[in-house]
Amino acid sequence: MKPAVQTLLRAFRHVTSRDIQHTFETLLIGLAGGTFFQWLELPGGLISGAMIAVGAAAIAGRPMDLPPLMAHVILMTLGLSLGSMVSPQMLTNMAAYPVSIAILAASTFCATFGSSYYLQHFHKWDRTSALLAGSPGALSQIIMLANERRADVAGIAVVQTMRVIVLTAALPLVLAASGLAQHGGQAVHAAPATPLALAVLAAVCVATSLLLRLLKFPASWMFGAMLGSSVLHGTGSIEGGLPGWAYAAALIGIGALIGTRFARISARTLLSYMAAAIGSFTVAIVISAIFVAIVTLTTNARFGDIVVAFAPGAMDAMLALALTLHIDPIFVGAHHLSRFVFVSVATPGIVHLFGRPQVDADD
Repeated sequence: MKPAVQTLLRAFRHVTSRDIQHTFETLLIGLAGGTFFQWLELPGGLISGAMIAVGAAAIAGRPMDLPPLMAHVILMTLGLSLGSMVSPQMLTNMAAYPVSIAILAASTFCATFGSSYYLQHFHKWDRTSALLAGSPGALSQIIMLANERRADVAGIAVVQTMRVIVLTAALPLVLAASGLAQHGGQAVHAAPATPLALAVLAAVCVATSLLLRLLKFPASWMFGAMLGSSVLHGTGSIEGGLPGWAYAAALIGIGALIGTRFARISARTLLSYMAAAIGSFTVAIVISAIFVAIVTLTTNARFGDIVVAFAPGAMDAMLALALTLHIDPIFVGAHHLSRFVFVSVATPGIVHLFGRPQVDADD
C-alpha cells in the first residue's frame, strides 16, 4: 500500500491557502443548500440541495472545488454507510440479480445507441462524440477516451453532467410523489455503532478501499468501504454505523462533490449544449423505462429499487439516493457496479467499431 500512502502525502504537500479557501466556500455553500432542502422536507434534500447550491455557484463563476483526499473520504464514508444497511436476510435476495443484471446490460447498450442516434440526427454530432455522450456512467473513463479520440469533450461533459444533475434532483421527487419512496427529507441509516465498533469499521473500510485501489478496481474508494462494511454487517460481526451528524455530513459532501462538476463548464458552453443534453437524456430515460418494465414483470424486486438501479446516472449519486429513499443499497450497488463495468469495458470497443475511423480523429 506504499504508493497509496505516497499519494496521500503528496496531496497534503501541495495544499495552498487558496485551496483551503475554495474548499471551505464549497462546503459552506453545500451545507446551506442541503440544510435548506432538508428544512423543506424534500426527498433526498441533503444531497440534491447541496448539489444544486454548489452547481449554481460554480456556474456563477465561484471556484467550487474539493481536494481529492476529501473526495476520497466522502466516498469511503458513503460506502461505509451503504454497507451498514446490509443484513444476512438482505443477502438472500441476490438470487434474482443475474436476470436483472443481464437485462441491465441490454438496457445500457440500447440507451447508448438510442441517445447516440438522437445526437447524430437531431444535433449533427459526429458518431464518436455521440456514442461517448450517450454512454451512461463512468464519466472519467468517457472523458479520457474522448480526449484520445479527439471528440467533442465539452459537449460530452455537458450531456453527461446534466444527466447526473437532473436525475439526482428529480428522481427523489418523482419517487416520493408516486408513493414509491419516503416523502420526507429524513434518510434511513443504521443506529450509531459503539466507539470501538466504529473504529474497527473505519479501519476495515480504509484497508479494503486501499486494497481495491491497488487492484485498480472501479470506484475503489466507495466500493472498497462498502465491501468491508457489508462483510462486517452481513456476518453479524458489527452492528450500527455512523452517528447521525457524520452521516448527514457525508450526504451533503456527496452532493457538493457532484455540484463541483459544473466548475469546469462555463455558462456559455452549458447553454450551447442544453438542448442536446435534455433531448439525449429523454431518449435514455424512455429506453430505460422499457427495460424497467421488463424487469418488473420478470423478477420479484421492488419497483422503486429497480427504478434507481436502472437510472442512467452516476453510481455515487444513485447509491447515495438509495440511502435517502429507503431503497435496497445492495441491489442498487450491484447493478450500478455492473453498468460501470459494462461501460468501461465495452465503450472503447463500441467507439472503435461504430465511431469515426481513428485516422479521422487524428487529423
